[in-house]
Amino acid sequence: MINPFDLKAALLAKHAQHVVLIHFPIALFTSAVAFDLTAEWTELRGLMDAAYYNLLAAAISTFPVLATGIIAWQLQLEGQKLKGTLLLHLVLACISSAMIWLVWWLHFGGR
Repeated sequence: MINPFDLKAALLAKHAQHVVLIHFPIALFTSAVAFDLTAEWTELRGLMDAAYYNLLAAAISTFPVLATGIIAWQLQLEGQKLKGTLLLHLVLACISSAMIWLVWWLHFGGR
């Protein structure tokens, strides 16, 4: 019987890293937006700094997420041609990553 709490089995599964990492850019981007909006209302410099670092971390974390997604595709589907939902998943992931970087560059690039 497989133990659902076996950390080694969960982390060393062929696709597990992508499943774990995907949450970081999403949460960091959401936090950055919340900090930025709050900083606009309160004019607190510390919140603007928090928004900057959260958005930068979100942007940087897109690289391992994309890499592990491509690796999971190669390992799980043996590199077969993507179509349908999986192709849409890849396209939207690339667009999302580019948009996170674009928002960071437009909002904080000259900092």
